[in-house]
This record gives sequence, C-alpha cells and structure tokens, in this order.
Amino acid sequence: MMTTAPNYLINPQGEKIAVVLSLGDYEEMLEDIEDLTALVERQNEPLIDHGAVIAELKADGLL
Repeated sequence: MMTTAPNYLINPQGEKIAVVLSLGDYEEMLEDIEDLTALVERQNEPLIDHGAVIAELKADGLL
C-alpha cells in the first residue's frame, strides 16, 4: 500500500506531466506489477490438487 500521496510535476499550463513517488512506493508498485504479470502468464496452467502436492512433497522427503 502506498505510504504517501503522489506528488505531481506540473507544466507551465498547469497540466500534470509526471508523478513523483517515494522509492519504497515505486518498488512496491513494481513488485505488484510483476506479481500480476505472473498471474496472467500462468492463468491457463492446469491446477494441481492440494492433496496431490502434499503427497508429492512427502514422497520427495520435503515435508
């Protein structure tokens, strides 16, 4: 969640031309975009039953 309201750079006509964010807010926004991109890219992958995942992890000695 953004910690502060964004600041805007204004041109001589009073139009907003750029946004100034804190570095933390910017990095958080980039991470959110990456997460959403991964979600869209994987939306058509087959689903795996939770029980099957647990069984596989146990069989591999990871759980």
